Amino acid sequence: MPLLETPFAQLDLIRQPEQQNEPLQAFDAADEYLLNHLAGQQPAADTRVLVLNDSFGALAASLVGKVRVSSSGDSFLAFQGLEKNLIRNGHTFDAVPKVPASEMFVGPFDRVLIRVPKTLALLEEQLIRLQGQLAPGAQVIAAAMVKHLPRAAGDLLERYIGPVQASLAVKKARLLIATAEARTPAVSPYPTRYRLDEPAIELLNHANVFCREGLDIGTRAFLPHLPKNLGKARVADLGCGNGVLAIASALQNPEAHYTLVDESFMAVQSAAENWRMALGDRNVIVRAGDGLADQEPQSLDVVLCNPPFHQQQVVGDFLAWRMFQQAREALVTGGALYIVGNRHLGYHSKLARLFRGVEQVAATPKFVILKARK
Repeated sequence: MPLLETPFAQLDLIRQPEQQNEPLQAFDAADEYLLNHLAGQQPAADTRVLVLNDSFGALAASLVGKVRVSSSGDSFLAFQGLEKNLIRNGHTFDAVPKVPASEMFVGPFDRVLIRVPKTLALLEEQLIRLQGQLAPGAQVIAAAMVKHLPRAAGDLLERYIGPVQASLAVKKARLLIATAEARTPAVSPYPTRYRLDEPAIELLNHANVFCREGLDIGTRAFLPHLPKNLGKARVADLGCGNGVLAIASALQNPEAHYTLVDESFMAVQSAAENWRMALGDRNVIVRAGDGLADQEPQSLDVVLCNPPFHQQQVVGDFLAWRMFQQAREALVTGGALYIVGNRHLGYHSKLARLFRGVEQVAATPKFVILKARK
């Protein structure tokens, strides 16, 4: 893999989760452009720099020892990538302070470097939180590959930070440079809420939660077919999002024990709050993580999963396949994985390579609900 070379550092970087013969690199031209632009400003060693949405630590790891850098974002895997890449390049794993997106960052910051996220609601929430946290004369510099840079990103920077100047494109990447000005403090529109009729619950959704405005159609197809009569089963909601699958299942299975896990800190925050609203102080484990990678082998009876089919801008079934493998490791013999998936993704044949038996529980014109038994 090529090295990331900038005036700050020369880095050997890996993506997370790791896979053999990784076809993609852990940085792109937008990272290079951001770092080269900052280097041109010759920041002093005491310059406070906040990095937002650093994919795998390329930005923050480059700046260690050069400025006072900290990192914030909504991805457990991105933070894991940052830690591994720090170690890989001769630093300690905790050389960069990390602030999950479920927590507030505390300035004042002289520079904020932003990789524009796929979900613009996350960008909006981050810009709102920057109000009052910027030093006089601060700049907020957002970067993206041109094909992933919506016009609305510049509008948000203008609204919440100050006047925006767009750079020329370099290697198909562009910067949006906003100079901080006094703005009327904004009230965040997040979290959003919506109600379900069956089960009759209200769901709260922080800014980066998938299908924030309403239930996604895959989950809607899955809900009527969740397993019943689970007794005291140990159940995991893998990639839990706002927690709706686990909550609906828990309402039907009052003695079952639940673990909810997602790699999005805002999803975990939403799921924990939704669980409390629906189920009060009933015991539950809700955590951010790399799927079930840290789950004890053979410690679960049932896994529920609506798997993702993309990581950031990259579409593919690598994450789903990995989740299926994790579920198999975590399930007891005889335990079952229940999933919903688009028909065209062919999950049935993939699951059949890992599990003893795979059956179709239900189907709609677009989705299938499958049960795979270990």
